[in-house]
Amino acid sequence: MPSATQPSLTLSPSRLFTRWLADQGTSLAFTTYQAGKLFFIGLTEAGEMTVFERTFDRPMGLARDGDTLWLATRYQLWRFENFLSSGQTQNGYDALYVPLEGRTTGDVDIHDVGIGEDGRPRFVVTRFNSIAELDDRGSFRPLWRPPFIDRLAAEDRCHLNGMAMKEGTPRYASAVAPTNLVEAWRDRRRDGGIVLDVASGEIVASGLSMPHSPRLHRGELYLLNAGSGEFGRVDLATGAFQPIAFCRGFLRGLTLVGNYAVVGASLPRNATAFEGLAVQERLDKEGIGAKCGLSVVNLTTGDVEHTLHIEGIVEELYDVVALEGVRQPMALGFRSQEIHHALKLTAGT
Repeated sequence: MPSATQPSLTLSPSRLFTRWLADQGTSLAFTTYQAGKLFFIGLTEAGEMTVFERTFDRPMGLARDGDTLWLATRYQLWRFENFLSSGQTQNGYDALYVPLEGRTTGDVDIHDVGIGEDGRPRFVVTRFNSIAELDDRGSFRPLWRPPFIDRLAAEDRCHLNGMAMKEGTPRYASAVAPTNLVEAWRDRRRDGGIVLDVASGEIVASGLSMPHSPRLHRGELYLLNAGSGEFGRVDLATGAFQPIAFCRGFLRGLTLVGNYAVVGASLPRNATAFEGLAVQERLDKEGIGAKCGLSVVNLTTGDVEHTLHIEGIVEELYDVVALEGVRQPMALGFRSQEIHHALKLTAGT
């Protein structure tokens, strides 16, 4: 039994989850702000699942570009670089992500993160209802805000949370409601959700329920309709949301791998968190409760083919990314002396 000083945590994969990771040639990373952890899910050379975690203060959005990872935390953005070359391993791990750069933004509630064509992050600053980039002399530089937001203010007016990148540029953004008063979006959780075209500022989809994690993949726009528990796609010609699969929880965190989506699901934050939302009605109809974890959805059939259920100290997830081409990843943190000795020299004179 776990001791009082070691809270319990169980990650239970479905029978073929590890085979799916191997077949896709990928590993996964996901964040939980509630438990303050960044997790890596990979495989040993024998095909057994490995779990590696590091502690950060409120980790949220996560983005990958080759050997680079960007991670949003409570008041900082962290850039990690993989210190291992192709074919190199360390204690069985074939990727070692080292935090090389931490940029202080202040506690502005950064949600989704993407990587621009210049290799620098773009990120959703939810507290200021905007998409931004880093600024060399300040906290951040706002790049865009929805047209219905009349000014830059430290008020979460519409709960702008998600961002879909296209060729290094923010292309679509999701918000809980097109409201312009502080936290007014909370009154529109069931059907006030929207997706905006960042280039034009136009609303391209509406009537959603707390949409999160818009992602472009093979020319299609996918997202999580969190308040209904549905993963689906947006028909950009009509604005209609087309459900693909129901997952058992409040959905946040989406990555796409080939013909599959990996969807993050969370438990309700409190007894009333799902109140008035379709996800609770669906769970009640089925006579089941919510589950925390990851679901692997087949984009063609809509089947949830594999799952990774999480129980214990982790109850809420935020983001998930696929680390394609990496079998068993790990990262360095700040609570051990390993980081004191992490060195990688680049070519020079």
